[in-house]
Amino acid sequence: MAIVTMKELLEAGVHFGHQTRRWDPRMKPYIFTERNGIHIIDLQKTIAQLKIAYNAIKELAKSNGTVLLVGTKRQAQSAIVEEANRCGMPYVANRWLGGMLTNFSTIQKSIQRLKKLERMEVDGSFEYMTKKEVIGLTREKEKLLKNIGGIQDLETLPDMIFIIDPKKEAIAIAEAMRLKIPIVSIIDTNCNPEGIDYPIPGNDDAIRAINLFTAIMSSAVIEGQNEAGKIEITAETQIMSLEEEERARAEKQKREEVEGYLSDEELGEAGEAVSEPVEEEAVSEPVQEETVKEEPAAEGAVLEEESGEGEAEADAGKEPQEEAQEEAEEEKEEEKEEEKADASAVDVQQEAGEAEKPPEEESAPPASDEVGITEEETSEKA
Repeated sequence: MAIVTMKELLEAGVHFGHQTRRWDPRMKPYIFTERNGIHIIDLQKTIAQLKIAYNAIKELAKSNGTVLLVGTKRQAQSAIVEEANRCGMPYVANRWLGGMLTNFSTIQKSIQRLKKLERMEVDGSFEYMTKKEVIGLTREKEKLLKNIGGIQDLETLPDMIFIIDPKKEAIAIAEAMRLKIPIVSIIDTNCNPEGIDYPIPGNDDAIRAINLFTAIMSSAVIEGQNEAGKIEITAETQIMSLEEEERARAEKQKREEVEGYLSDEELGEAGEAVSEPVEEEAVSEPVQEETVKEEPAAEGAVLEEESGEGEAEADAGKEPQEEAQEEAEEEKEEEKEEEKADASAVDVQQEAGEAEKPPEEESAPPASDEVGITEEETSEKA
């Protein structure tokens, strides 16, 4: 099995160097050509150097050696941490402390201090301290963990050091050369390959190129440990190409999405289903369950809407009846008012008529009296 193919190197952009005006003349043997003001690295020599470095790291891991992975630039930090954890090797991803190799005894004291603070946090010693003391110790622990957390299990000097961008890690290169520790490094067209035991020409700025190189070195460690019987190659530690890595990341994302829908008991089954074509069904099943669970609530909402519509219709049916009753009452009140007005008009006319009667009518009562007397007399006479 090939360590890496030319296609993978081209896809990762390993062949791109720096601008021609920024080159180091000592990198001339590894430069293929110049195009558009940029040097192009010879990938044939990259593959050859990769094989040499791969075999050296594998033999070292087979003899239980330690490889220190170093990459403090922003593009390399995540790749260094991930691959170092995958192969179980120490790493430096935040900042290279001066004297980390040449003054290792002092670094060991800091490592012991870090372990002591971690024990104090676990055994409950912080509970007997004041809040200010706990905050100070916690900050000290976080600072130590940030700077030397990757090498806290390193008991002796490493047997080999893998570096990305030796120009940025010049202090690490100088310390390793002084202690005669073998160096494996990715060198770009602006770097000096002298003093590096296993130089690998390639792009040390592109994230995909850095991920590819660190994955290859980590795979060499795992293969050497496997041959020594120290570990077994599993799905997490197997050597993967770029396509396989992208596929694995896609499956990991899908598995994380599935975890949001399935319970802990179903996660194992979902993990197997993700790698099969039935992964869409595995994802869709919990979604259907959720929809089924939500149906009663939806039915209740529909019933509430129907009841609300029925109440609205009943209210709408009541409104015309109430309006009709109100209109009838208003008509009755208007009729009563008209009758009162007519009655008052009649009274006014009668009063006016009584005021206009002639005086003869006023003298009429005596005549009527006389007539009444004569009638009485006649009745008596009869």
